[in-house]
Amino acid sequence: MNILRLKALAGAGCFSIALIGAAMHPAHAGGLERGGYDVDLLFDPAPFATEAEATYVMPDRKYKNARGPGGADLGFGTSAKGAEDYWVPRIGVKAQVVQGVDCMFDYSQPWGAHTAPGVWNGAFSNMETDIKSDNYAATCSYKMDAGKGQLRFIGGVFYQKVYGFKEDLVSPFVPDFGGTGRVDLTSNGWGWRAGIAYEIPDIALRASLVYNSKVKLDNIEGTLDLTNVGLGTIPIFGSTQYMPDVVELKLQSGIAPGWLAFGSIKWVNWSTLQSVPICPQGVPSSLCFSNSPAEVTSLDLMYRDGWTVSGGVGHKFNDQWSAAGQLSWDRGTSHGYGAQTDTWTVGGGVAYTPQPNIEVRLAGAIGVMTSGHSGTVIGPNGKIIGADASYDFGNDLVTAISGGIKIKF
Repeated sequence: MNILRLKALAGAGCFSIALIGAAMHPAHAGGLERGGYDVDLLFDPAPFATEAEATYVMPDRKYKNARGPGGADLGFGTSAKGAEDYWVPRIGVKAQVVQGVDCMFDYSQPWGAHTAPGVWNGAFSNMETDIKSDNYAATCSYKMDAGKGQLRFIGGVFYQKVYGFKEDLVSPFVPDFGGTGRVDLTSNGWGWRAGIAYEIPDIALRASLVYNSKVKLDNIEGTLDLTNVGLGTIPIFGSTQYMPDVVELKLQSGIAPGWLAFGSIKWVNWSTLQSVPICPQGVPSSLCFSNSPAEVTSLDLMYRDGWTVSGGVGHKFNDQWSAAGQLSWDRGTSHGYGAQTDTWTVGGGVAYTPQPNIEVRLAGAIGVMTSGHSGTVIGPNGKIIGADASYDFGNDLVTAISGGIKIKF
């Protein structure tokens, strides 16, 4: 969920407006995306600006008609909760280094997922999965006069850590469902970004195109804990994977005094994540591939690329109050396996400026995660994925609230 900072100079209505971006990525719509990438603070015209914001997302996804391996009713329950609530924090600082050069440093959590269906007919596939990320970025830009406006070149680097665990049922014969196994994994890597923007401040026009590179995760490692079934703990590693690259185009323009229209299109290369093979330490990396004899377990995602399209309108009422509304569509990344279907979301936010250098923002959103079915698909190297669980899900609601503050000098 993003907050767009929109600024117009006196000749164009003189308003500063904040918009909550309509819960763009709740409930796993868009792969593992949560906060995503955001460099909008870099465009703030103040010599120094800092902001902090947090979003709380409440996806109400429900699984139903669940079956276990071979379509069997295991007697563990045919329904379960399909997603957990979560927070998305972000904090950033931007400063003008010299005339025309601005730099921004920020911390965010771009990726994540948390499901905890517990003991259900799909317990052999998943009882709880929790994936988190930490992203530390430095981004700078150089702008120069070009025609009626200014041309801005953007570049930066970021360090990313991705980690989490998954628990599922290994043996149903251990009393009180104690026959569970757990995989813990962690990895990290570096990425870079580059972009270009054109601005005409007098009419609040800005067009930006930013590319964020893949993040190579070639050091995935952790443990496979099978102590509940008497097999102890095994050190493990995963084959090289990549967090996706992202391309985003954003447009905005003043359309009347005090009014501004905006929109964006984003592509995320989620198809880079299919099935992540997990192998014991000591196995040559060349033998750790999907459906190989060395694979002891896997993290199966089977994503397709994600697309997000959004648009909205903002209005400044006076020097203290402004508001905006936005409609968005996010193409689901699941296609036959998983529960990440298309999401339609509408959201709105208000910004209050008690003093010229302080802005407080509050917003909310509501959306619909569309219905579907998860079953068996064919993965890399002919691997059958989804045979241990199948289930349906209906049109479910997702809601979100967000707040933030910006201070500038």
